[in-house]
Amino acid sequence: MNPETSLEAGRLFAGVKEKATILKKTEVVIAPPFVFMPKGFRKTKKVALGAQDTFWGGTGAATGEVSTLQLKHLGVSHVIIGHSERRFLGESDAMVARKLGAVLADGMTPILCVGEQSRDSHGEYLGMVSKQIADSLANISNKDISQVIIAYEPLWAIGKNATGVIDAHGLHEMTIFIQKTLTTLYGREMAKKVRIIYGGSVDGKNVGELIARGNVTGFLVGRASLAVADFNAILSAVDSV
Repeated sequence: MNPETSLEAGRLFAGVKEKATILKKTEVVIAPPFVFMPKGFRKTKKVALGAQDTFWGGTGAATGEVSTLQLKHLGVSHVIIGHSERRFLGESDAMVARKLGAVLADGMTPILCVGEQSRDSHGEYLGMVSKQIADSLANISNKDISQVIIAYEPLWAIGKNATGVIDAHGLHEMTIFIQKTLTTLYGREMAKKVRIIYGGSVDGKNVGELIARGNVTGFLVGRASLAVADFNAILSAVDSV
């Protein structure tokens, strides 16, 4: 629910859009709150428009929800599904699966968020992540899996109260596990086509190491996206690798 005003949101978008015009290798997706989308947030050749969530129904009685058809009409190309904050409010893997299917059906790219709340010495958190992936992708065929982006976002590494920050080695290990899970579900060749990104206290200082050695193709940026200078520093670091 940031920022507070459409004016501030417009300034953020303009600042990032200006930076994006000089990027050579980096795809940028901006996902503003729904209420700001009609206020000048339009996709360009360098900046795609994303949504923070959606509903699985196309039309009908679902007060307060926003459908995939409505998002597509606004020019949205990417939709975040199953974000940790949505899951915290009670969103289940079954709900995530329905949303993901609706996004794909309407020709948009789902960004599926998965990640453990905490880590244990016995590695049981790995089972939690693999179950999230399997259940969330329950209805996704081999034909469609390459259109899905998976965002790994461990809850313990997110936000100002984070208890730790993952390093490139740890991230690399986790992405290998995610790829192994996808291989079990879809086979090695299809699993290799799924892009994996990372979200968890990413900033201009650690992003270079994470993109270079963490085995990810990008990032799901939260807090740092609320300051143009901070977000653009991340873009510069990613584009230089």
